[in-house]
Amino acid sequence: MAELREREVPHKEENGIDKSKLALEDDPGEKVGLKRQVSLVSGIALIVGTMIGSGIFVSPKGVLRQTESVGMSLIIWLLCGIISMFGALCYAELGTIITKSGGEYVYLYETLGPIPAYLFSWTSIMVLKPSSVAAIALSFGAYIADPFFPDDCEPPTLAVKLFAALCILMIVFVNCASVKWATSVQNFFTAAKLLALVIIILVGFVKICQGNTQYLKLSVSFDGSATDLFAYGVAFYQGLWAYDGWNQLNYITEELIKPHTNLPRAIMIGIPLVTILYLLVNISYFTVMSPDELLASGAVAVTFSQRTLGPMAWIMPIFVCCSTFGACNGSLFTSGRLAYVAAREGHMVEVISMVHVKRYTPFPALVFTSLVAIIMLIPGDFESLVNYFSFSAWLFYGGTVSALLVLRYREPDIYRPIKVPLFIPIVILICSVYLIIAPIIDEPAMAYLYAFLFIIAGLIFYFPFVHFRYHPKFMGKVTHFFQLLFEVAPSAYEVPEIGEDGKM
Repeated sequence: MAELREREVPHKEENGIDKSKLALEDDPGEKVGLKRQVSLVSGIALIVGTMIGSGIFVSPKGVLRQTESVGMSLIIWLLCGIISMFGALCYAELGTIITKSGGEYVYLYETLGPIPAYLFSWTSIMVLKPSSVAAIALSFGAYIADPFFPDDCEPPTLAVKLFAALCILMIVFVNCASVKWATSVQNFFTAAKLLALVIIILVGFVKICQGNTQYLKLSVSFDGSATDLFAYGVAFYQGLWAYDGWNQLNYITEELIKPHTNLPRAIMIGIPLVTILYLLVNISYFTVMSPDELLASGAVAVTFSQRTLGPMAWIMPIFVCCSTFGACNGSLFTSGRLAYVAAREGHMVEVISMVHVKRYTPFPALVFTSLVAIIMLIPGDFESLVNYFSFSAWLFYGGTVSALLVLRYREPDIYRPIKVPLFIPIVILICSVYLIIAPIIDEPAMAYLYAFLFIIAGLIFYFPFVHFRYHPKFMGKVTHFFQLLFEVAPSAYEVPEIGEDGKM
């Protein structure tokens, strides 16, 4: 098909610089690119590890606050898991047809054109992705700093931010050094957070056997449920953000072993697992705490462990640190790939598209993403900025699902390893439209307009530098300098061959 064309960045001379000089020493003609090193287990760990951050341990109360009853909150948690699964299945169909890394960016590029793709990469690379990494790192920093200060004294902001910056630096070092190191770290910390959740669930099961079900009985669990339909819309918004991360594996499709089978398998295992864990953990919380106590707790899992684990309660803050570190690792791992793919398509400076000639990692893209994330730690409060940009995530989710429908229309006969029923992308598209509008209606603010203007402002850079291909002369020297500094070379991507039977 014409849209799914091969794109290569050849080793050529540009601005007087022979880029082939930085080719592999053992075979100057060999193409430098990312290797398929991510297994099915590592793919599942990436999905689960990035979806489960600190929220389920620290503050899983946004849904309860809006629904105002235990029963309805559990139903919302379940429905959010189903919606996330539907969205991920749509991405699985796209990811097995367009087997490039980059997630939404590449799907928008190949179906709706370069401008929507550029605006997505502009918004995500400059705001959404690095701010997510920074926010998770701050949670890590807060829990790491806490033991160094007296119980009646909160850690100073500077200490928290220094630990957060240290977290990002450690993670970028691991990710730049080796893909296998990064996936091993992800596997280990995902296992740690799963162990923590299993402990909470087992304790909750014991409490249920002991008869602590006063808040879970069907006769009382729905008492006081909210009657305002808009409140449930906000509850969905809160719940779906807790599930955010279901699309992470699509950012590294080029590095996934057998993507046409392992991508849908990882999704079908990982997201139902997270949904079940979220439900069981919330049920366990209600065996120990009343709804009012849960809403009042600053760190729900810590309160839970203090009431149930006795002298072993200290392990829960450690598990929270493991959870945040793993989520931060997964977020940076995928965020770097987005910057790498966008640069490879000419939507960012060229050096970010390059790969380390020995380690086969997108070294410059990872360094750039981590640098932006660390810069975001400096302001006093960037969370309000992130909140006002949050609606844009669903804007691009909806656009990506629209890309699936466009591809169905344009290429009805193309081989699809997985083909979801038509009602699934339609449901996700409706949810996306609602979730774009919901926060704006709930709390109208000029900041939403400013966020939208920032997204559109990306066109200021798109037309001169991408569409008209204006390249300042000094950029050749800059690119050459960073090539030598980082030991990187231009990358190439080849579309997997499709046989006569239509299979990859």
